[in-house]
Parts: sequence; C-alpha cells; structure tokens
Amino acid sequence: MSKKIGFLSFGHWSDGHGSQARTATDVLHQSIDLAVAAEELGADGAYFRVHHFARQLGSPFPLLAAVGAKTSSIEIGTGVIDMRYVNPFTFVEDAGAADLISDSRLQLGISRGSPEQVIDGWRYFGFAPSDDETDADMARRHTELTLELLNGDGFAQPNPRPMFPNPPGLLRLEPHSEGLRERIWWGAGSRATAEWTAREGMNLMSSTLLTEDTGVPFHQLQAEQIQRFRDAWKEAGHEWKPRVSVSRSIFALTNDTDRAYFGRDRHSSDQVGHIDGGIARFGKSYADEPDRLIEQLRGDEAIEAADTLLLTVPNQLGVEYNAHIIESILTEVAPALGWR
Repeated sequence: MSKKIGFLSFGHWSDGHGSQARTATDVLHQSIDLAVAAEELGADGAYFRVHHFARQLGSPFPLLAAVGAKTSSIEIGTGVIDMRYVNPFTFVEDAGAADLISDSRLQLGISRGSPEQVIDGWRYFGFAPSDDETDADMARRHTELTLELLNGDGFAQPNPRPMFPNPPGLLRLEPHSEGLRERIWWGAGSRATAEWTAREGMNLMSSTLLTEDTGVPFHQLQAEQIQRFRDAWKEAGHEWKPRVSVSRSIFALTNDTDRAYFGRDRHSSDQVGHIDGGIARFGKSYADEPDRLIEQLRGDEAIEAADTLLLTVPNQLGVEYNAHIIESILTEVAPALGWR
C-alpha cells in the first residue's frame, strides 16, 4: 500500500555530549533545514512535536510558517498541539496565516496533550476547567470551538462605524484558509478516543503509545483502533475521506555510525507501563539491516492499515544525519514494501 512518509521531530535541545542542537536557536533553524532536506529527498511530511515549559518546540506557528516559506511541496504539521493550552480564536488566526503562507500544506495534529513538565501548566496560560470538567474535557471543549471557527462562518456583530469597510453580514476570523478544517488530526491514545475523533470529523493520528492494553501486540491493538476509527467515520457520514497516520522509530542500519547509535535496538520489544495513573502499551523501535528490517515491517498491521507513516527522528544528532535516516528508509526500505 502506497504511503505518505514524513518525519516527526520532538525538537529537543541540550548542551549534553554529542548534541548538535544545543540551543533553541539551533533547533528552530535545524528544523527548517531538515524540512528542506526532507523535501529534496522526496519525503512527504515535516511534523513537529509541541511541549510547553520544556527545552523543546513550544510555539508551532512561527516555525510552520517559516517552513512553509522555505519549501514548496512537503506537508507541514504538528504531532501534537495540546489543546488545554489553546485559545481557539488566536489558534484559528495563526493557523490560517501559516496555512496561506504554505499554500494550504498544513496538517495540524492536536490532542488533549500528555504529561507535562509542570503541574497544571495550562493554568499559567489563563485556562482552567469549569467545576464539572476535567482538563481533558476542557481540551475537547477548546477543540470543538476551534473546529467550528475553522468552518469560516460569520459570527461576530460588525461595528456600524468601522475603521475599514466590512463585507455584509456577520464577520469571521481572518485570514481564513479554505479547506484547513479537513486537515485537522486528533492524536488518539485509545480505541474509544479514535471513535470520538471520527464522529468529530478529524483525521486520526496515532503514535507509539496507547493508553490501554488488551494483551495483544501493540501493532495489533493499534490496527484495531484504526479499524474502529474507519467504521465510526463511515457511520458518521462525513463527506470527505479521512486520513490515518502512525508514528514509528525505524532505523535502517546501513553503516557503522547507524550500528553504533541504534544497533542495540535490534532487540526492542513492546513495553507495558503506567501513564497518567493508568496502564499503557508502548510500541517497539525497529532497527536492523535493511533486508531484515523489511521483513519485520511486513508484519506491522498498523503501518499496513495507515496511509501516512511518521518517522520519529533523533533531532539532536543534526540535520545531515537525520536526512540520512530519512533517505535510508525512502530508498532502502519503502520500495520493497510497496510504500513507494
């Protein structure tokens, strides 16, 4: 099955030994450079993780706009924006501008978020759940309003004596980017959340973590999640075709540097642990010589079911090495699996 293949960068920086991303400036410039390099290699997407109060990428839209201005064809996205921290009105304005700069190439992954660096960090951003809400409820409330605003319908009463002439009727947020509403993805961590995602008319973004465990291998549980999403989408009757992405750490060991960095991941396996007070299953990494890697990936049911694969990259190893990782998958692995 042909797939879109992109990278997902967590955007870490540190001054630790061997890090080529030692400052925020390094990460931002290198993120743009890696997107440019990935486009030249024929990759389909450049996606960035968003974390607040951490030495990672925290403010996505300036970066997305810069990548959009420097590239011409690659999809540009997030994986994911924590909607507990988001004002839907500023989100829609910023997203509209970044999407127009990129000529409608944004693919925005959003979600409830993950465990953060600080306690209730969204409170510092001015948000708090109402008395009958959890923080997850608040994230979904922010999301539902964001989706409504992205439709582009007028809702605001115009000033009868405006500074500039208004179009007739109620006003919407500007700039409006037509079609962006259908390019919103929800990062779902469970089968039930995937079904909710479908009902809300968002694409499905599934990572290497599911916040549940049924005892089956991770890729099988994730494949079930994908199927439930598609079934719920069909039942909801949306008028457009949804997309599904999965994330994986995949490394083709083609030289001694690859083996030194990732050779020990040859024996990776699923892990079961706890996150946010509940059980979770974490998917394994893939690392091996290309021929053996191809055979291993043939058995990953979730990758097979998805139309988009995001390769998680070790961004602190620098642009040149990460471009090599991406190129190795595109040339040594993807064609043999029918992804290209």
